[in-house]
Amino acid sequence: MSIPSPLNAVLRHAVDVGGAPGAVGLVARGDEVEAVAVGKVDVEGTAAMRRDTLFRIASLTKPITAAVVMTLVDEGRVELEDPVDAWLPELAKPTVLRAPDAEVGDVVAARRPITVEDLLTSCAGWGFPADFSLPGAAELFRVLPGGLQPARMPPLDGLLTALAEVPLLHQPGEGWLYNTCSDLQGALVQRVMGRPLVDVMAERVFEPLGMADTAFHVPAARRGRFTSMYAPADDKLTLTDSPADGEWSAPPAFASGAGGLVSTVDDLLAFFRMLLAGGTAADGRRVLSTRSVRRMCTDHTTADQRESAGLFLQGQGWGYGGQVDRDRTRPWNVPGRYGWVGGSGTTGHMVPATGTVAVLLTQVMLTGPSPMPPLLEEFWRTAALTG
Repeated sequence: MSIPSPLNAVLRHAVDVGGAPGAVGLVARGDEVEAVAVGKVDVEGTAAMRRDTLFRIASLTKPITAAVVMTLVDEGRVELEDPVDAWLPELAKPTVLRAPDAEVGDVVAARRPITVEDLLTSCAGWGFPADFSLPGAAELFRVLPGGLQPARMPPLDGLLTALAEVPLLHQPGEGWLYNTCSDLQGALVQRVMGRPLVDVMAERVFEPLGMADTAFHVPAARRGRFTSMYAPADDKLTLTDSPADGEWSAPPAFASGAGGLVSTVDDLLAFFRMLLAGGTAADGRRVLSTRSVRRMCTDHTTADQRESAGLFLQGQGWGYGGQVDRDRTRPWNVPGRYGWVGGSGTTGHMVPATGTVAVLLTQVMLTGPSPMPPLLEEFWRTAALTG
């Protein structure tokens, strides 16, 4: 009788105890790749998980969106220090709350324009704070429903007009806030290029890397490979989105660069391998400059920003579109490790020091930014030990 690999054992245990109907995990180091698919695509067991099963990757969209922005920087279409109002004029005159916990009407003028790099570092002043009850946060949530509800997102022009009425929680460049800046990165790409974000992503990232299954919606022909999505509630799983007629069954009015993509483990492997290779695809084509990869995977936060963002970053740093580990607080926290987690139960990272890529896709939503579910932490531990 064969002994299951550590990766197989971790995923199988999670399914057996009811933590998820199924999961697909992948750990790669160099040319050695282990991919494991366990369980089913839904609680009814209508189909087995496969290596090419499609998942909503949620915030694993963020690194891809940042990479697309950096292709524009590489070409000189935008500069990091450029004010974004050249392309997003709706955001030309933001107001700022006098303090993060101030009432929505208690505002001052922004001291300087929001720049491209403010969006990339998540420091424009819009975004999710650690305290979701703040009046300014409630106003933001009213405008942006989030990447796990793509069918409810307004069109780009309407979204920007509405966002312009929401005051910033911090002056531009001062405070790290989660999520919204990635949506604005996508908006920037669309306005700079004059084309839908998905088309620009396909041309600059998906096609060169062979990411044939990554998109903002799932056409009918592929829905047989698409999972159902669930939320944990009272020791059971509640259906939140179905493949046949759910949120991803048609192209969204606004493609969320913060959390709207669906993908597979192998498509994400190709993306993270490109970063490990300094910006080149497997066939040698250059997707990003080495400088742009370095900037994406370098921590740009201050100590104060990391402290205030502890709910999300757990003391680690943030590059462009993803977390950058600074300290060995746990076995999987290797300095320089880059990647992120998706609220739909997904995670993907690459570790330059070891040449490792680790991707885990499930279909059970996280209950919050922290603590992480045991499955994700066990997966990271296993990847660290085997990678």
